[in-house]
Amino acid sequence: MMLIVRAWARCRARHDICLQKILQGPTGPREERALTEQPIFVASRRVQDSFLAPAESRLLRWLAAKLPASVHSDHLTVLGFASMVCAGVAYSLAGAAPAWLHAVNLLIAANWFGDSLDGTVARYRNQQRPRYGYYVDHVVDSVGTLFLVGGMALSGYMSERLAFVLLAAYLLLSIESYLGALALGEFRISFWRFSPTELRILLIVGNLFLLRHPQVEILGRSYLLLDVGAAAGAALMAVVFAVAAVGHARRLYLLERI
Repeated sequence: MMLIVRAWARCRARHDICLQKILQGPTGPREERALTEQPIFVASRRVQDSFLAPAESRLLRWLAAKLPASVHSDHLTVLGFASMVCAGVAYSLAGAAPAWLHAVNLLIAANWFGDSLDGTVARYRNQQRPRYGYYVDHVVDSVGTLFLVGGMALSGYMSERLAFVLLAAYLLLSIESYLGALALGEFRISFWRFSPTELRILLIVGNLFLLRHPQVEILGRSYLLLDVGAAAGAALMAVVFAVAAVGHARRLYLLERI
């Protein structure tokens, strides 16, 4: 009888050990220790040479200095993401009630505040988390853009096909930018003097114009205003993607000749 009890106890102990390993998953203590023991993550050099970059940088530093200590970068990241999601919802409601476009504009401004200020606050307070910030910021931006463009398509102000093309062009350019940052150590925020800040301003102005003129006439044919904007934006992003991809591939080829 004692042998049976001892055997059962050994089996139960082994079961508990296996269960603990399963619950720990792929990020258990050993994996976490291996991650922290990796060489220090070196953040890529940020390239921001847009039209508004100098004035925006001064404003962000001023805001970071005035922000209460109880508000930290994670709060601002959540604000930026929530604003983007809510802007998409407001767009979807604007089809039936165009006044929601005013809410969209306010939410775009709130997105700028949160998305642009979170990194500035972290740097100003010397609380940088390079790996965490790099990963979370880009994931949040991608999901937020999905909601925003999806709301445009649901509003009826933009056709579903052009919304898909615009989103695909944005994601292609984003992927190229992220890969370039890892391969070359250079993260480009602006392209051809345009950054997300300038694009937000153009979108706000477009929404105000959309209130009175949801359609425009080009060469005798009528088109949705946002369709024209989406087609132009997607085409421009496709060109920027091609130029950047070829340029980065050439630089890497010259750096690693066989």
